Amino acid sequence: MTKTQKAEIIEVLSNEFKTANSIIFCDYKGLKVSELESLRKEARAKDAKVQVVKNTLATVALSNVDLNGVELKDTNILVWGEDSVAASKVVSDFAKKNDKFVIKSAYIDREASDAAKVEAFAKLPGREQLLAMLAATWMAPVANFTIGLDALRQKKEAEA
Repeated sequence: MTKTQKAEIIEVLSNEFKTANSIIFCDYKGLKVSELESLRKEARAKDAKVQVVKNTLATVALSNVDLNGVELKDTNILVWGEDSVAASKVVSDFAKKNDKFVIKSAYIDREASDAAKVEAFAKLPGREQLLAMLAATWMAPVANFTIGLDALRQKKEAEA
C-alpha cells in the first residue's frame, strides 16, 4: 500500500469519525467472509458502517478527530454510526450469534468505553421506540381528557 493510499484511507476515516457518535472495535479473527458480509448487511440496515482497517491507520484517523484512550492490538474490525444504540445492537446481536466475534472497546459519545458499556447501550430501546414512547406520553393527557368528556356526555344523555 502506497503512502498516498494510506493518506486517502486516513482522510476518509477521519471524516467518517467526525460525525460518528459511536465507534466500536471488535475482534473478528476466525470468522468466514460470508459471516462478515452478514455483519455488513445488518449494519447497513441500521445505518452503521463496518470496515477492517490497519491499526496504525485507524489510530492516526482517531487522533485526527481527538479520540484517544483506546489502544488497538491484534485484528480489529470497526463498526461506527451516528446512532450509538443502533451500532451497539448490531455488534451485540452479531456477537451473540458468533462465538469468534468479540467486542473489545469503543468510543461512545466521544468517550472511551469498554465492552460492558456497549452491551448496556444495546439493551436500550432504539430511536424509533423512544420516539413512540414520547409520543404516547404526550398523547396520554389528551386521550384521558377525551375519555372523560365522552363519559360526561354519556352521563348527561342518560339523565335526560
